[in-house]
Amino acid sequence: MMCLEHKIDFAVLVTVTNANPNGDPLNGNRPRENYDGYGEISDVCIKRKIRNRLQDMGEKIFVQSDDRSDDTCTSLRDRADKNEALKAASKGKNTDRVAYAQTACKEWIDVRSFGQVFAFKGGVSVGIRGPVSVQHAVSVSPVDIVSLQITKSVNSEDGKQGKSSDTMGMKHMVEFGLYVIKGSINCQLAEKTGFTEEDAEKIKEALRTLFENDCSSARPDGSMEVCQLYWWKHDCKMPKYSSAKVHRSLHVELKEGVEKPASFADYKVTLDSLDGLEPEIIDNMT
Repeated sequence: MMCLEHKIDFAVLVTVTNANPNGDPLNGNRPRENYDGYGEISDVCIKRKIRNRLQDMGEKIFVQSDDRSDDTCTSLRDRADKNEALKAASKGKNTDRVAYAQTACKEWIDVRSFGQVFAFKGGVSVGIRGPVSVQHAVSVSPVDIVSLQITKSVNSEDGKQGKSSDTMGMKHMVEFGLYVIKGSINCQLAEKTGFTEEDAEKIKEALRTLFENDCSSARPDGSMEVCQLYWWKHDCKMPKYSSAKVHRSLHVELKEGVEKPASFADYKVTLDSLDGLEPEIIDNMT
C-alpha cells in the first residue's frame, strides 16, 4: 500500500448524557472540566478509545489495556520481547534505530499512527513520531456535573461483628454536554512510519464508532454518542489551508432561545466555505 498522499483534518461532535466521559483521578474521579466550567476529555483518553476500536476491528495493537489484552502479554516490554520480528531487529547498543522503528511500525497500527517511545532497561531507546495527532476535546457550552451518593450493600471482606455492610461512595456524571474532538493526519510523518490511505480509513471508522464496546457503570450504553464526523481530505501533502483554519471553519453554537442545552438538536452547526476543500460529513443522527 502507498503511504498517505493527502493531508487529512477531522472533527468529531460527541454528546454525553448522564455519563462520566473522562474522570479526573486528582479530583475524586469527577468529570474533567476547566476553570470556566467547560467539560474536557483528554487526548490520551480519546486515543485509548481509538486503539480499542481498532483492536475490535482485528488490528494488532501495541499499547493494549490490561483488561483487553489478546496476546497474554502483561507489559509493553513483554509484548516487545515476545515479537520475533522486533526481537530480531534489537541488538542492544548496536541496534539500528531506523530498522527497529520500521519493524515496530509494520507490526502495530497504533505505533505507525500515534508513534511510540520504546525505552526499556538494558536496551536501546527508540522514539517514533506518528502522523495522527488528536487534541483534547472541549465542550461547546459549560457543563453541569451531577453527583450522586451511592452505597455498597455487601462487605468485601469479613469485618467486625455487627459492622454494617453499607459503604458510602460518590458517583459523578455530566448531565449533558456536546464535545468537539479535533485532529489531523500529517503526510510527512506518514512516510516515515508507513501509514497508508487504508490506515486512514480505519482511523475514520474508529472515530465514527468511537463508543462501541465502551460501556461501563460510568458510561452506560448509549450515554455517549458520535453525532457527526467531519473529514477534510486535502488534494496534496502540503495544502494551502492550515489545520487551524480548517478547524475554525466549523462553527457549533446554541440555537437562539436555548439557555440550557439538553440534546444535539439544541445546537446549530455551520461550515465556512473553503475553496477546493469540501469535507466528507458522516451524520449518525440521520
